[in-house]
Amino acid sequence: MSETSTSATDDPDDAVPFPSRLSVDLDVDICVIGAGLAGLTVAREAARLGASVAVLEGRQVGWNASGNQLGTVMPGFNLPVSDLIERVGLQEARELWALSKEGADYVRATASEELIPGIALSEGALQVSTVDVGETLISRLQTLGEDFETEVEGWQIDRVRSTIRTNRYFHGIYYREAFQVDGRKYVHGLAALARRAGARIFEDTPAVSIDFSGIRKRIVTPSARLRASHIVLAGNVHLGAPLKRLSDTLLPVWRYAAVTEPLGERLAEALGFHGSVADSDGIDHFRVIGGDRLMWASHETTWNAKPQRFAPVIQRRIRTIFPQLGKVGIDDVFGGAVGVTVHGMPQIGELRKGLWVASGFGRQGMNTSAMAGVLIARSILRGDERWRLFSPFELVWAGGPTGRAAAHLISLWGRGASATANALARYRERLRAKQRIRDARLTEANRQAGTLPRPSRRQPAPGGQRAAHSQPPTPQEPYGSSSQKSEQIGD
Repeated sequence: MSETSTSATDDPDDAVPFPSRLSVDLDVDICVIGAGLAGLTVAREAARLGASVAVLEGRQVGWNASGNQLGTVMPGFNLPVSDLIERVGLQEARELWALSKEGADYVRATASEELIPGIALSEGALQVSTVDVGETLISRLQTLGEDFETEVEGWQIDRVRSTIRTNRYFHGIYYREAFQVDGRKYVHGLAALARRAGARIFEDTPAVSIDFSGIRKRIVTPSARLRASHIVLAGNVHLGAPLKRLSDTLLPVWRYAAVTEPLGERLAEALGFHGSVADSDGIDHFRVIGGDRLMWASHETTWNAKPQRFAPVIQRRIRTIFPQLGKVGIDDVFGGAVGVTVHGMPQIGELRKGLWVASGFGRQGMNTSAMAGVLIARSILRGDERWRLFSPFELVWAGGPTGRAAAHLISLWGRGASATANALARYRERLRAKQRIRDARLTEANRQAGTLPRPSRRQPAPGGQRAAHSQPPTPQEPYGSSSQKSEQIGD
């Protein structure tokens, strides 16, 4: 199953394992802490620009969220477009959005079969609404298409449901330029490309202490020391004690996903879209892999748990959305922790002279980590100042244990509110459908009544005498007059 493969590339040179840990003292231009998507992108791009680079990873390359995600790549951020405009203004929002598109372009250029064989790239992403919001859809399409120059297409309810055969979804926005890759292959392939460019990557090498003072910063690991002119903090919520103040600005959220057993023709009958599908509430995110399997991310927690315990939860969720599939078997369940910022934007920039941060990519998408890596490498080596566009989104304390508890309650409330809103929207839809049927029946009845032959006048009684009970005739309007039609239509 290609989606869960962790191989990097088929190049024999890239099959050589990374050094287990840093065992000798080093002196480099740039030290990157964290071998996830952002850190590896920094390392690759900085090495390509001629810098000496060392990457320190406390565990293994891509062990956490970077290697355990659905691989969807599309422009944008976790912060909604309208909120982004309100925060920084239209012009800066457009510049930030352009950077996110550059990040998506970088991943597309890197995720080629030539550079990373078996990357399994597929096209298109669809965001679907769980309530009937046609007017909001039109407004957002105009904003994305006209103000942010993004290739989007609005899908009406009929088109969404003819492609995704469930009544749970209403309108949709189709992102033409979005795509998906095998996430695990990408992160390991990126590590191989960084090493090929000249970067040195050390696994099982946590940073025990860091001295940020002076021109040459000093990093102590369990078995060696390292000096560097620049340090890039590209870790997540696992940066450790030396960087606790930075970790405290991230709310840890564990996201769990599953890969189903092969579903055969059942899946093709339920889902005719092979890009990624995400609902507007951020609850479900799924796509087809391997031709007849579903990869489905749904459940979240603010604490670490064994992914296997969520297999039944995801099973039930799949059955809720696609009851025609019945109970599907689960072949694999995985998860990872992401760092979510309070303001909903990634943390990118220079904290102090020579100390850089690339973090907070929870719910942001792969494009933002790529954008951050390229931006920081070019800032250090080429003086690119565009990282300052992220200055309005400073480091904000995430609330500690209280913040985690609050986030969990908000998540539960959000899921409940979403389910209620979806149920109400479908109930209203059924009422409208019934009303349309009643109106159609009434219209048909009125049409048939209006085409009946005109009744004849009453004939006089035999002998030319009217019946005793007969009433004098009342004047009649010509047949087919407006008043008579009104009576036929009814109220």
